[in-house]
Amino acid sequence: MDRHQHARSRRRSALMELGPLTEIRRDLHRHAELGFMEFRTASRVEDHLAGLPLTWRRGAEAIDLSQIAVLPEEAEQDFWAQAAIDAGVSRDRVDYFRRHGTALVAEIEGTRDGPIWAVRSDMDALPIAESAQPEHRPQQLDFRSRTPAMHACGHDAHTAIGIGLLHRLAADRDFPGTVRVLFQPAEEGVRGARGMIAAGVLKGVDAMLAVHVLGDRPLGTLIGSVTGAMATEKLRIRFRGRASHAAVSPEDGRNALIAAAMASLGIMSLPRFSAADTRLNVGTLHAGDNVNIVPETAELTCEARAADDDVLTELIRRVRRVVEGVAHTQEVDHDIAVVGASCTISPTPSLVEEVLRAAQHVEALQDRLPTHFQPASDDMHLMVREVQDHGGRGAYINIGGASPGPHHSPTFDLEERFMLDAVDVLEAVVRGRGDTEGPKGGDR
Repeated sequence: MDRHQHARSRRRSALMELGPLTEIRRDLHRHAELGFMEFRTASRVEDHLAGLPLTWRRGAEAIDLSQIAVLPEEAEQDFWAQAAIDAGVSRDRVDYFRRHGTALVAEIEGTRDGPIWAVRSDMDALPIAESAQPEHRPQQLDFRSRTPAMHACGHDAHTAIGIGLLHRLAADRDFPGTVRVLFQPAEEGVRGARGMIAAGVLKGVDAMLAVHVLGDRPLGTLIGSVTGAMATEKLRIRFRGRASHAAVSPEDGRNALIAAAMASLGIMSLPRFSAADTRLNVGTLHAGDNVNIVPETAELTCEARAADDDVLTELIRRVRRVVEGVAHTQEVDHDIAVVGASCTISPTPSLVEEVLRAAQHVEALQDRLPTHFQPASDDMHLMVREVQDHGGRGAYINIGGASPGPHHSPTFDLEERFMLDAVDVLEAVVRGRGDTEGPKGGDR
């Protein structure tokens, strides 16, 4: 056994292996929580990392809530706060996260000088009712979500990976530099990263990484970084008109629902662009109080995406013009709020190569690809861009998780072995094993 193998064996004898990682993931999965309301999840992160040689940032040091345009309504926060309390979290702890945000940053220093690494672990779930079919593994093994949300994109596993990495590194701290794990709320809808960046959590970071499960790829697959991700903006658009009796005095009303419907059609009718791939979608429309009342209020949500940041800017400008024109035509007031946003990603080639070399030391990762085209949006890309704009490097690793159902579906699940592969490769990168050639085989 060489020195590296001995050190690895010694670390693993006392540390986070697949069993503990699985227990953490399943516990989080049972109690899935929506964005900005990850009260129990954040509490469990702190519990699992208690006693490690870490420095912490919480509250305003971890997230600037003033940068979040739209936070959950009070009634929704009430529901999820009570759910966390019912699940065993103290009321004081829940109240703290409710007032100051659920973002957490845990930092560990190595025994030698070196770079500052940031690793993003997102924590939130989706508003999906999880499958209760008997063949669905979480149902079979009794870790199906007990809340009106579901981890249908693997964020429960991503959180467990961040916890596992810190435990691994804390065993001996025998690595150069510093590792800063960012436990991020509200990735879904690309809402949480902007507030964390504004709080300064990426200051001084030399390299930015994250791991995301790739459900449609088998175990053993590693992708050094995604490419081709779309820039996006998510908008909440509100119209306010004037209510009146729909039969007695319809001319006195100003119909907010008609304005929202016209805006929806106008947005979806905007032309696509030859310079870049684009997407437009109106996702929700809510309006009115009764069948015989001219609707006073209406609200819709929409998103635009583009494979080019400048094209997205122009597309959003046109969306806003549609809304303004409709509001003028229907004589209603309007308000537009940006509820989420992200940018395109261009990973740093040298960091992608470093990840691939480190992955050669992880026996389970035999199918290694430098990049993979992934048009989905993720606010991790904002973090990569922020670090790169200040002279650092960034990449977004994907690892196969062999899900039986697609992402964002009630049947999504993952092979939990993926989590160990992710911790192994992140540890190998941080410990500098990506600086040397490992065993050959598997590269494409």
